[in-house]
Amino acid sequence: MESCPCGSGQPYSDCCQPLIQGTRPALTAEALMRSRYSAHVKSEVDYIYETTHISQRRQVNKESVAAWCKNAEWLGFELVEAQDGGPDDETGTVQFVARYRENGKAVDHCEVAEFKRSEGRWYFLDGKAPKTVQFVRQGPKVGRNDPCSCGSGKKYKKCCGA
Repeated sequence: MESCPCGSGQPYSDCCQPLIQGTRPALTAEALMRSRYSAHVKSEVDYIYETTHISQRRQVNKESVAAWCKNAEWLGFELVEAQDGGPDDETGTVQFVARYRENGKAVDHCEVAEFKRSEGRWYFLDGKAPKTVQFVRQGPKVGRNDPCSCGSGKKYKKCCGA
């Protein structure tokens, strides 16, 4: 039994395959996002096109999507966060990381995808890069020439900072 590429832990035949084949609609924005990732893995370009909101379809070049699907080695899908996008919502967002390797280079594609329900079906509307979170240091910064905090008596740069 083939595991679903979306990482749900379910068999592909019970998870994303029925959505991609059109036998069952996605009930949530998250389910649509997972199935779209699986469609990339399976090179189901028509599904990717059909689940893109009609206002955005002119931006989808099926030939380039097909080439990307086939040339990439798909490594996994990670759901970061889903907001709204439930069975009773009209909009939703899904933040995710899609991992793949292309031309020997590993890529972590991080995105916040926006979804909209139209005529009872979920569609991908747009994707944006997630907002970066600024790191805030909790303690004082250790300078390179300060004594090492391990107590060795050496400068930090010659000890733990090396």
